[in-house]
Parts: sequence; C-alpha cells; structure tokens
Amino acid sequence: MNTTTLSLQAMKSFVCISLGLLLGLNALAQNAQNYPNKPIRLVLGYGAGGVADITARLVAQKLSDALGQQVVVDNRPSAGGIVAAEMVAKADPDGYTLLHMNYGNAVSQALFKKLPYDIKKDFAPISAMGFFDVLMLVDKNSDIQNVQDFINKARANPEKYNVGSVSIGSGQHMSANLFVSMAGLHTTLVPFKTTPSLMMALKSKDISVAFEIISPAMSLIKSGEIKAIAVSSNNRFKGLSDVPTINESGVKGYDVMAWNGIAAPAKTPKAIVDRLNKEVNLILNMPDVKQKFLEVGIDSRGGSPEDLRDLLSNEIDKWNNLVNTLKMERM
Repeated sequence: MNTTTLSLQAMKSFVCISLGLLLGLNALAQNAQNYPNKPIRLVLGYGAGGVADITARLVAQKLSDALGQQVVVDNRPSAGGIVAAEMVAKADPDGYTLLHMNYGNAVSQALFKKLPYDIKKDFAPISAMGFFDVLMLVDKNSDIQNVQDFINKARANPEKYNVGSVSIGSGQHMSANLFVSMAGLHTTLVPFKTTPSLMMALKSKDISVAFEIISPAMSLIKSGEIKAIAVSSNNRFKGLSDVPTINESGVKGYDVMAWNGIAAPAKTPKAIVDRLNKEVNLILNMPDVKQKFLEVGIDSRGGSPEDLRDLLSNEIDKWNNLVNTLKMERM
C-alpha cells in the first residue's frame, strides 16, 4: 500500500469522524431547541418525607407547570447520595435526568478515596436552591447555657461532655468535627444512624450536644423539648433570630452553611442548562415557595450555574482541608 492510498484512507476516516461529530452536535442542538418534550427525572439521594424530599417536590411541581412537562422526583436513598449521583453522572446529557445536589456531595468528594464519578467534572451545575444552618442543640434540662459554656465544660471534663451527630461522613458529622477542631476540644464524637435516635440520645443525656440541620429539629425546639444554642453559618437564621452564630459565640471563623441545588450530567447543552436555571430561579423567588422553604428552615436562594460551581469547589476545598488537618482516614 503506497503513501497516496494511506493518505486517502486517513482523509476518509477524518471526514467520517467529523461528520459524526457534526451530526451529534446538530442532534444535541435540535434536542435543546425542542426541550422538553417528555418527562424529566430529578434524582434524589434521600428518602421520602425529609427536608430534601419536601423541597425537591415543591420545586419539581412548579417546574412541571413552567416547562409543560412532568418533573418526577426519583428517591434513591443509598450510600449517602452516592448511588443517586452515579446514576445521573452516567445518564445521557440531554436534560431529562437531573441530580438534587447538596453539600453532602462535597463532603463525599473530600472524604472518600475513590467515587464512581467526579462531582466537579461529571456534572453541569444548574442552580443552587436553598441554604440552611446546622444547629448546636442541647436538651431543655441541660446545664449547658451557651457555646462558650460548653467549650469550658468540655475542656475541663472531656470524658463527660461529648458531641453527637448523624452518620459518620455526613455533613452534620463533619460540621461537628470542624467545631471540635476549631474550638480546640478533645471530646468524643458519637455518630447515630438516624435523627430520631440522635434526638433521643440528647434528651436522655447520652450526649451533651447534638449537631443537626434545622428542619428535623424545629418541632422539638418549638415545643420546648430541646434548645438551640447556636447556628452554624455566619448569619443568624430568620426563623430563630434570637439564636447566635457559632462564630459570634467565640469560635471565630467558624462558618458552615448546608445547601442544595440542581445539576445535570456534564456536556448537557448550555441552552438546556440556561433554560432550567432561569425557571428554577423564578420559582425560588415566588412568595409561596419562599414561605414554605422558610417553614422547614431553608432560605430559598438560587444563582447562576457558575455560582453553584464555585460553591461546590470551595466546599470541597474546605472539607479536604479538615480531613487533612484531622488526619482522618479516607473511606
């Protein structure tokens, strides 16, 4: 076979590949123009009834109305959201399979040696949806009056005063770890499988302080069974305006804000991402949505895809630094 024949074959191969790419791009562009023309699935790594499920279903319902196609919430509660994220990462990038992303995804990226996806590379962020605090909680009859009081007691008697949270590796568990590290404590961290078991341990004084997100604790706070002594973010929560932040309570620089959002598989056409971003932000600014989010302890706030990408990146860096500082063994 001479050089001319090889060159012709190479040219044919190049033309075929180029045509294939062009046809693929044209198909994606056409799909984006007609989007959506069938139901959309929003995959959620948590079970039904929780705060993530409540907010996801509210947004899905409003998004169904806005897009003229049903948006179905698909609950996949397994492995701390890893199964749900893997499913979306491997889905077609056509805008019909979306991920309910949250700060737990950033924690997992920092805490696990290897995941079946890269949360930064395998997803196209669409928009944040809500931001919410982790609370420091004590029993109503606790001798702990505030954050500094707990720090003083825990330093004087670390064996007696401990900290509880749900699930090793969860955002709440890592928030508790960060607090213990920044406060210079040597107290024990006690993990629980569920929020009810965590709350029971707090009320029975098996743990001194609990770290949990606002939503599942609100009813117990309102009934007076437990007390919130601090919120994790740098700003007080509107629904608990008399509760100080951990930062203003003496642990300077402590700032943890739980969050959730929506993302699509990487390579989803920009036109689809932009359309979804526009609709989600309109929904999050609806007065009834803001009110319902607030009732479960969430500040409904969207933003651009770039905002969510930056948030995710910064969160991964923060939790990576904590894992390295505490010399935690990665799973």
